[in-house]
Amino acid sequence: MSAIVLFGEQQVRRVWNDREQKWYFSVQDVVEILTGSADVKQYVKRLRSRDPELSANWGTICTPVEMLAADGKKRRIQGANIEGLLRIIQSIPSPKAEPFKRWLAKVGYERLEEIENPELAARRMREIYQQKGYSEEWIEKRMRGIAVRDELTDEWKKRGVKERKEFAILTAEISKATFGMTPSEYKAFKDLQSPQDQLRDHMTDLELIFTMLGEASTTEIAKKKDAQGFIPNKTAAKEGGKVAGNARRELEVKSGAKISTTENYKELPEITRKRIRASKPKD
Repeated sequence: MSAIVLFGEQQVRRVWNDREQKWYFSVQDVVEILTGSADVKQYVKRLRSRDPELSANWGTICTPVEMLAADGKKRRIQGANIEGLLRIIQSIPSPKAEPFKRWLAKVGYERLEEIENPELAARRMREIYQQKGYSEEWIEKRMRGIAVRDELTDEWKKRGVKERKEFAILTAEISKATFGMTPSEYKAFKDLQSPQDQLRDHMTDLELIFTMLGEASTTEIAKKKDAQGFIPNKTAAKEGGKVAGNARRELEVKSGAKISTTENYKELPEITRKRIRASKPKD
């Protein structure tokens, strides 16, 4: 998946990395925009010579990725994810880079505050969801779901489960047993086509509740069985998801309605207006 995004009023090429679940941006495009250099390669050489630390880590920060060139053909060029790109911007002595440097300083300061006081991180996250138009009831469940998820991943780390790939596999097992769909299948079910769409940000209250039940059950089972390593924790994930799946099916029988829904929150302002209108008493 590839796309072009606007950086100010100019275009920057980017490509999505499925394995890392991150965007990679064209380093050449960003440097050219911020510096106006006619020879980006030479500018990058001078940049690296001025910043030995950046130069030493250049191979880690940048990686060859395939993107469309101006002639419409795909070529391998240097790309960097958001973290790498911001590191490069820090070293660019250009007035155009100053807003980004100020933003980086602000974000860094806020992050230090959150480390000292974790409640600040939760408060800021809550404010972000409020600004997007989510209801207070939904936000409460989403925040609780994040805490449940953190407890589960902390438990996996203690039990020798490797982050990213194995975390993703175990999460898929829980989701499949809970809803009959893996997270990627669930995203397709809800018509969430952008890689930046977070599935849980588009779940209804009940979907969030059953997601929490599956993950909380998995945590409890892993603890009780003292699951160590990937395979035993995979078994615990299936069993935890099954607990939530059984509860979901029972509720569906009793209520006559499906828990999994194609509803998403891509049009939040309109959804909020509809909910407000529906909650108003009729004359």
